[in-house]
Amino acid sequence: MAVRVNQFAAWKQQGQTVAVLTAWDYMSGQMADQAGADMVLVGDSLAMVALGYDNTLPLTLDEMVHHAKAVRRGVKNALLAVDLPFLSFQIAEAEAMQAAGRLLKEAGAQAIKLEGGYPRMAATIQRLVEAGIPVVGHVGLTPQSVNQVGGFQKQGKSPEAADRILQEAIAIEKAGAFAIVLEHIPAKLARTITETLNITTIGIGAGQFCDAQVLVTADVLGLSDWQPPFAKRYANLRDQGIQAARAFCDEVRSRQFP
Repeated sequence: MAVRVNQFAAWKQQGQTVAVLTAWDYMSGQMADQAGADMVLVGDSLAMVALGYDNTLPLTLDEMVHHAKAVRRGVKNALLAVDLPFLSFQIAEAEAMQAAGRLLKEAGAQAIKLEGGYPRMAATIQRLVEAGIPVVGHVGLTPQSVNQVGGFQKQGKSPEAADRILQEAIAIEKAGAFAIVLEHIPAKLARTITETLNITTIGIGAGQFCDAQVLVTADVLGLSDWQPPFAKRYANLRDQGIQAARAFCDEVRSRQFP
């Protein structure tokens, strides 16, 4: 059966752990869906994985819509959530509404994800939810703020930083989000947030106590030439693919193929 937003609250109450994978095109979406992921996230990590950018900042809303439409065609059962890219939602609530609306109307997203939990962002989340748009929040390491936080460093290590992230998470829940990503924070802090909130926490580099776990599918499959320290590689398809392609090139040059 197809996953719906209201199932996340039920799963939290039941203590059922949720699996989330990212996707960036039809094939990766189909693979994640057929693998049994409960949620497929078209994350702005596709800026690096699919488009070769150094970080997520150059990704445009048009590019996100394009990729999300392809993923939608491959996903049949998982809940499809899509990131709002940098500067598509921070300037004004009206722009956030238009961007989120495009992802739902044009790409078939069932939820959107946006970064940040400071008061203004909580207000944006509340406005989106009031309009009937399911929202996933995101605190801790927020890649769209990479220049401000000084790189892809673990967040929430000091008591003051940990309390700020906790308060942001509480504000996001109060604003109406149904789930929240906790990225690259101490496991103790992630546990506190998970036990404090009634909504689903989705960990990535946040330890074992979250309600759900997400990884970038390219990292899971070993497709990337670099991956974060908290990722786990379950296969090494990059090397296997290069070897297979090299074998083809060699056979063509030696006239073994066809």
